Parts: sequence; C-alpha cells; structure tokens
Amino acid sequence: MIANPVLPGWALALLGVVLGGFALWRLIAVRRDRALALHWLARLAMVALLLVIAARPTIPTDGQGPKASGGLEVYVVVDTTSSMAAEDWGDALPRLDGVKADVEQLVDGLEGAQFSLVTFDAVAVQRVPLTSDSSAMMSAVSVLRQEITTYSRGSSIDAAVPELEQLLADAKALNPDQRRVLFYLGDGEQTAQVEPGSFETLAPYLEGGAVLGYGTEAGGRMQEYFGEQPTQFGDTATGETADPADPTDLLPPTYIQDRSAAEPADALSRIDEAALQTVAGQLGVQYLHRTAGAPVAPALAGIDVGELTVQEGEPDSAVELYWVFVIPFGLLALFELYSVGGALLELRLSQARRRS
Repeated sequence: MIANPVLPGWALALLGVVLGGFALWRLIAVRRDRALALHWLARLAMVALLLVIAARPTIPTDGQGPKASGGLEVYVVVDTTSSMAAEDWGDALPRLDGVKADVEQLVDGLEGAQFSLVTFDAVAVQRVPLTSDSSAMMSAVSVLRQEITTYSRGSSIDAAVPELEQLLADAKALNPDQRRVLFYLGDGEQTAQVEPGSFETLAPYLEGGAVLGYGTEAGGRMQEYFGEQPTQFGDTATGETADPADPTDLLPPTYIQDRSAAEPADALSRIDEAALQTVAGQLGVQYLHRTAGAPVAPALAGIDVGELTVQEGEPDSAVELYWVFVIPFGLLALFELYSVGGALLELRLSQARRRS
C-alpha cells in the first residue's frame, strides 16, 4: 500500500497536530461529562479519519505505461557558469549565444529523437526531462542565462557527472535497448581549486555524441549578472531609477573583476581546449571547437535517429481506499450535525420561553 496525499506530508502533520491536539485537550477537559466527552471523542475520530482520507491510501498494481524503444535519446549538457558569458563569440557576443544557436542545429539535425537538457554551474540541474517535443527543448534553451554572479564560487567542468550518471543509469534500467548520445557544450575553464573528475563512468551508457568548445585563446570579458531585473537601468547605489526608453539614461554594463590583479581590471575567460579534449577522450566522442556561423553537422556524423517504436503498456488499475474511510467520517458528521441542530433548537425554545 502506498500514499498519494493531497497535501505535502508536513502540512498533513501540522493539521493533525493542531486539530487532533485541540480535540484531545477538550476531551480531557470535559471527561467528567459523559455526553460532552462522547461528542469530543467523535470529533477526535473525525480528525483521524480526515487525515487518512487526505493521505489517499492506494494499492498499486503491476500495470505498466507505454515504453519507447529504438529511436535515440539525446542528452545536451550546457555549462552555465559565469565564464560562458565571456564576450568572444562572433561580434563580441556571449558564448551562450553560440550555445543556443548550436543546440537549435542539433535539435533540427536529430529530428524525431528524444531530448533532455542538463545545465551546470554551482549545481547540476535537469532542465528538460526526456521529451520528443523539440519546441519544449528550444524554449528552455532560449532562456538560458549565466549563473548569478553573487553566487559564483568557482566552477568545475565535471560538476554534471553525478547527475548525468544517475539519469543515464535510470534511463538504461527503463529501456535497456535504447541508444543514447551526449553533447557537452562548454569552455573547459576550471576555476575550482581541485582537479576535475573523470567522465569515463558515463561512456558505457553512450553510443556517440561530441564535446563542443566555445571561446578563444585571447579570451573575453564577462558581464555581471544579478538576476532578471535590468540592473543596467538606474543607479543602484542611490536607488534612483532610469527611463529605459531614453538611451542617455542608461548605465554602462559592469564586468566581473580580476581580484588577483594588483590593480582593478576586468577578468578574462579563455577556452581550455586541452581540458575539453580530455573530456571528449574520456567519453569516447569527438571534440569540435565552435566558431560563429560554422555548421554543427560534423558533430552529428554517424548518429542515426532511427525509427521510434512505442510498446503499449497495460492499463494502471490502482485501487484507491480513501472512500472506505469516507463512510464512517460521513456518519460521524451526520451525528455532529444532528447534535448541533438539536442544540440550536433547544436554544431557540429556551429564548422563546424567556420572552413569554
């Protein structure tokens, strides 16, 4: 038996403590009056039944949903650390602009596949679970931003490995015969004061993919990012706001500073192709350095989407048991309504006698 609660567990527990505690307190307080004690005992039982109903006890069955086999699962892993905002892509654009353009090419080139998006900076997050809806994938990619500068504490290029290993293991357990490829998009810059871990644990799950590198040896400056509010407008020191429609009222963007320099200077981020080639070698895939306008087709060489077949599952006929507890709850509720109605009638009769 399992529970499918209509409220979070903590909320049900709080509700039980408050209502049950009050009913129990009143029961103890009126225990010498058998009639009142009976009413509060009924109310305490109603609280217990209500909690069980809200927990929705269910007996699961062995029914299985439909399974997809054949086809292709594509895992897209994107570095969203501050360095991916470095302005050395094309005409001094952020590297993430290049990532977005390349992911669009990947999705178009692998039409019919299932896609999943994982991003990493301080933590790794699966932004898009496996889906064949390419529009959902591109919607998520289009709004990607670098991590908030305030929270940046150094980046490690292997931060996504534990999350990916779990995702791939779960996917293999669900569909052992499915083919999977992985595309890693980043600049290879390791700013954490530790050596990056290996990607070799992911290789057994994969049948291809590529590591795509972004950035230049000369490097680029990185704008600071403090969230969705447009900090380029107004004076954050005085609290004054500016008119976005007036170009003369705009403040210049601020850039991440190199704190290790003798004098204040804009920090530069440079691509580390050696690190990216190491990642590619550990995954057993090719490495490609990306430049603006270059087609992503070479990264798709040898990857066949194949035909996606769907195996129908058995209907899930799980049995819900909450209705069993609704019956005694309803009977107790009727008892309470009868008691309240009787008390109100007696009160009205008493008032009528006083007036007469």
